[in-house]
Amino acid sequence: MANHSQLGFQDASSPIMEELVQFHDHAMMVALAICSLVLYLLTLMLTEKLSSNTVDAQAIELVWTILPAMVLIALALPSLRILYMMDEISEPDLTLKAIGHQWYWTYEYTDFKDLTFDSYMIPTADLPLGHFRLLEVDHRVIVPTHSTVRVIVTADDVLHSWAVPSLGV
Repeated sequence: MANHSQLGFQDASSPIMEELVQFHDHAMMVALAICSLVLYLLTLMLTEKLSSNTVDAQAIELVWTILPAMVLIALALPSLRILYMMDEISEPDLTLKAIGHQWYWTYEYTDFKDLTFDSYMIPTADLPLGHFRLLEVDHRVIVPTHSTVRVIVTADDVLHSWAVPSLGV
């Protein structure tokens, strides 16, 4: 569960989320390196006396063409790997259909006949002490652990939000 004033991600509960956190860290290191290089070049330009033969034009054009391409490749390859891992389709043990309505969700276990229920938020006035406001519902979804679950998310009228951040969904 996320904590108040938490700056990082929630603890990962799936291999996909672990990969997403590692990719985030990788992308932030690349961004930090780019920002550091730009800051260094700016301070160098402001403090050093400029001369006409400082940089050969052909060499600098080669650098500012090849360096961004290398940075994009360094970000694209891990990103594509994670994208294909997330899209991997295996035979699920259970299929859950989540239908979003304006103020509640309807869940259907499609592998079973007529197993459908609605899930409404508990009003703040009725909320027991220590429970999470706007997250507690009257009927929770229950799925088995250590099994592959396919979740099909759709909307009847309005799709607000459906997420499990610790799973990378």
